Amino acid sequence: MLLLQCVVAYFFMERHWQSVTFRLSQALVQDIAATIDLYRSLPAGDPTEALERIASNRLGLDVDFLPPQPLPPALPKPFLQLLDRSLSSEIRKQIGLPYWIDTVGRSNFIEIRIQLDTAVLRVIARRSAAYASNSYIFILWMVGTSLVLIVIATAFLRNQIRPILRLAVAAENLGKGRLIEYRPNGATEVRRAGYAFLEMRRRIERAVEQRTTMLNGVSHDLRTVLTRFKLSLELFDDGPDAQAMHRDIDEMGRMLEAYLAFARGDGGESSVMTDMRGLIEELRSDAERHGQATTVSVTGETGVILRPDSFKRCLSNLVGNAGRYGSRTEIVARRDDRFFTIHVDDDGPGIPADKREDVFRPFYRLDAARNQDQGGTGLGLAIARDIARSHGGDIQLGESPLGGLRATVRVPV
Repeated sequence: MLLLQCVVAYFFMERHWQSVTFRLSQALVQDIAATIDLYRSLPAGDPTEALERIASNRLGLDVDFLPPQPLPPALPKPFLQLLDRSLSSEIRKQIGLPYWIDTVGRSNFIEIRIQLDTAVLRVIARRSAAYASNSYIFILWMVGTSLVLIVIATAFLRNQIRPILRLAVAAENLGKGRLIEYRPNGATEVRRAGYAFLEMRRRIERAVEQRTTMLNGVSHDLRTVLTRFKLSLELFDDGPDAQAMHRDIDEMGRMLEAYLAFARGDGGESSVMTDMRGLIEELRSDAERHGQATTVSVTGETGVILRPDSFKRCLSNLVGNAGRYGSRTEIVARRDDRFFTIHVDDDGPGIPADKREDVFRPFYRLDAARNQDQGGTGLGLAIARDIARSHGGDIQLGESPLGGLRATVRVPV
């Protein structure tokens, strides 16, 4: 639309406005030239009142013959020079005498002075006689219609974009595990995309519900079998073999819980506003209860919308790993405009840089740095990253200021 208006304005200015102005200026200068010819035809010393009256009545020009004097200095050129340019061109072509033009000093009139041999001809003419002033109406109309069309187009685009933004917000919240109310509206294509999104969300919810139901059943059945094993062992004497079997059954129970936790994911937990300071303090208390020296530092606003039990399990895995492989643990948390960031540092052996992504693979064990004799199923970090990503965040591993490993959890706020 803007390009079209610019093209129309250019051709109008170039072909119409300029052409009309030059023709009007040409006619005005012809009248002035005729007046000069009549003046020269008068006998020397004759009065010029009759000539001035004829110019006023027949030509619409206010003509004066001033005593010989120098012409005033040239005036600054106006912003729109079309009238000055056309008048100057015609005066040079038709009259060929020194001249002076003022097209801006009088609002509705123009003044022209011509240096003659015995006098200075001063002509005051209506501006409309030399200038197509009604052309401004076209430009104002064009600019006005452009502004109206821009306002209408902006309002239309905003109405079309608003449903897309609502769909984007709903999809973003779904990626963070937050279910918000969404109703498709807007253009046909946007509504189709919205209904497809709702159907996809329902399928995901059904899949999660079915998986949770299945895992609950499997968990119940397997725990029942392990309980039977434990009861059977109680019938044996408390000898070395029975103690070894107790340890094996306890290990099987821990492995079962880890596998189910990894497969279960968030378990359909709802997102709520959570006080991260309180959650981290609970982790510190749990760690110190197990003999793990832990310090905590939390700065900034601590309220974050997330699934508290799921996220606590994520941090618990990281804190447990730090305590398992180091003697000292530090938890540092802070919030900015976009993310809530938690650093879990330890003073253990750390993990080589080229292996830090491998340890997030399920069942992966890094024997060189974090020994299998320390226990674990190889699922702790995989579960932690899965939970962090289900909140729209992630976990990264790096060097710790304590000399060991730093696990950084970052989730959007």
